[in-house]
Amino acid sequence: MVKGVVQGVGFRPFIYKLAVKNNLNGSVKNTSKGVYIDVEGKLSSINIFINIIKQKPPTLSKITEMILEDRPIVNYEDFKIIESDREDDTLTLISPDIGICDECLRDINDISNRRYRYPFTNCTNCGPRFSIIKKLPYDRTITTMDEFKMCEECYGEYINPLDRRFHAQPNACPNCGPKIELVDNHGTQVSCIDPIKQVVKYIKEGSIVGIKGLGGFHLACDGNNEKVIQSLRNKKHRPTKPLALMMRDISIVKKYCSLSRREEVVISNNKRPILLLNKKENKLPNNIAPNNKKIGVMLPYTPLHHLIFDQDVEVLVMTSGNISSLPIIYKNDEALDKLKNIADYLLIHNRDIYVPVDDSISKVMLDEERVIRNSRGYAPMSIGFECIRDILAYGSHLKNTFALSRNNNIFISQYIGDMENLETHNRFEKNVSHMKKIHNINHSIIAYDMHPNYWALEYVKSQKIEKIPIQHHHAHIVSCMVENKIKDIIIGLAYDGIGYGSDGEIWGAEFLVCDYRDFIRAGHVNYVEMPGGDAATKEPWRMAVSYMYKVYGIDIYKNIPHCLKEKDIKRVVSIIKSKINSPKSSSMGRLFDAVSALAGFTGKVTFEGEAAILLESIADINACGKYDYDIDYIKMKHIINTDKIIKGIIEDIDKQINYSIISKKFHNTIIDFSVRMCNIIAKKYNIRKVALSGGVFQNEILLVGIYEKLISQGFEVYTHRLIPCNDSGISLGQLVIANANFKE
Repeated sequence: MVKGVVQGVGFRPFIYKLAVKNNLNGSVKNTSKGVYIDVEGKLSSINIFINIIKQKPPTLSKITEMILEDRPIVNYEDFKIIESDREDDTLTLISPDIGICDECLRDINDISNRRYRYPFTNCTNCGPRFSIIKKLPYDRTITTMDEFKMCEECYGEYINPLDRRFHAQPNACPNCGPKIELVDNHGTQVSCIDPIKQVVKYIKEGSIVGIKGLGGFHLACDGNNEKVIQSLRNKKHRPTKPLALMMRDISIVKKYCSLSRREEVVISNNKRPILLLNKKENKLPNNIAPNNKKIGVMLPYTPLHHLIFDQDVEVLVMTSGNISSLPIIYKNDEALDKLKNIADYLLIHNRDIYVPVDDSISKVMLDEERVIRNSRGYAPMSIGFECIRDILAYGSHLKNTFALSRNNNIFISQYIGDMENLETHNRFEKNVSHMKKIHNINHSIIAYDMHPNYWALEYVKSQKIEKIPIQHHHAHIVSCMVENKIKDIIIGLAYDGIGYGSDGEIWGAEFLVCDYRDFIRAGHVNYVEMPGGDAATKEPWRMAVSYMYKVYGIDIYKNIPHCLKEKDIKRVVSIIKSKINSPKSSSMGRLFDAVSALAGFTGKVTFEGEAAILLESIADINACGKYDYDIDYIKMKHIINTDKIIKGIIEDIDKQINYSIISKKFHNTIIDFSVRMCNIIAKKYNIRKVALSGGVFQNEILLVGIYEKLISQGFEVYTHRLIPCNDSGISLGQLVIANANFKE
């Protein structure tokens, strides 16, 4: 028995060819437990057979376990691939959706091939998987391809064990498979010979086109047309958040972006993530990613995308097809209804998407890929974990994913979104139900964020099973520990925006000493008020006033920098003094907001982290120096006092020091006190292992600076790679903490 991601990835034909090559008889079949192989032959041939399976399995497979056992001789006459079966109480892993392979790409570009320019070409090495599966085992009859009956030629490929399309469940051709259709935003079919060429013509003329992809719709337009990009922003109500781009090939990416060798490998792999890259100045319209040094770029990953770029196209804006803050749209009728005021035309098709999947986002830091949004190509993902109970972890309020566990496996969902509207709640419920059905999970424990006002609480109240509330930052650190297979007690740096603390305050710059079960809050950044509560997260200048009021008191008005002179400082000070809707916060995100406002960001935040991203973006990477700070010891905790940091920044502003230098000095200060605190805690608790987690560690200056300094001082440092460091990763931590704390 071979367990893992072994279905829908060409595993059975691989086994068939390998058995025939080694003169072995027997059979191979899919089961809900995995792939079952029965072989007979010479012992030396069987050993070769087993070693090749272990060392050179199919590219898309992921073997987690091989179970070998001796059986009585049957005297098989040949080797066969036999029908799948499903057994009760079993579990199988699913392959994510994968970008088109080189062989299929050659097929669609070969005028003599029957799949020439066919936009749904795929094989066992590529194409849709998770997005079309209704249940397991993975067979065509229980995917959305069931309605398309294969023609004689496709069926011949499908049943031929030596063909790369053997049991490729989405297998199809122009004669028997899905079709594309171009319609206007009223749903009227556009009369044209070639819909793809017509789409390109419309895009070049300045139109916005909704394009149905693997996991949902994109909104596409000319990436070099500043006017149409602004029109897209206005219609989508997305004023400044960066827009993703799709570029024709690596040569075009290099034309517009700086690209390291590692980045070239990541952007070109079969997962095809959106990769955050440094853009070359003045090469693209600024309104793609305003005030940002980086842009998100992906390469074409479906046959349809490649065919669009064949028509002399270099760069397309390719952003999620949704209304701002709502989930990605994946159904044709919903797209016609909800995108009609954004898109001029829609390129649709009749291969249904069963599970919507957003594009994944990655970034290369410290020469390693760091996944920021875990979705198409990466999710669902599984992690082996011994002695795990059947648990559902609800995940975070923002950037939600959920996690489920069973049979020593943890399954982490694709990115769901921000849980701030009914549509996302419904998407969450549908995906939980789907994953439970696929993996036959009936959870008996719920893990959820302990914040008393978060969405999950309403769901939890209605459940009549064990419920375990989890502290947000403990979940962050444990997610990093699990990813790195660390079971020891560890120092955890959790830097993020908002997380509800066990003292009832808002945490976000935390130094924890923890294991899977529990944690000690060894230190944190000092508390300041968040005047107006959530309003302070939308208007960073409020946090600047709060930090300044802590430092200067009634003398604040003498020290207000010029950029904040027009703000209603008195009203915010009054809110702080009266303690009206001003929760205390130790958040690193809010500290970044305050400094960003002092450095000139005085508008409203239109997407999470905007002010902090700007502050990182303007930093002079070569600037040295740092600001003074104190570390106080209060009530058995080490507290970083930010007063001198704020004073130093105000003094630099008064001296008209460039904001780029102020930004880098501030970053240097965070790096310095982070490492100093680790040394203090390490000495006190005799721990030299440190985990870094939380959304602030998407900041490259901080991650690299803290990591390298800690390593240079002899610490073992653990970071995220495949599990996002932001709130998308905490469902994993919640689940493992709940498992450690459950009492029979």
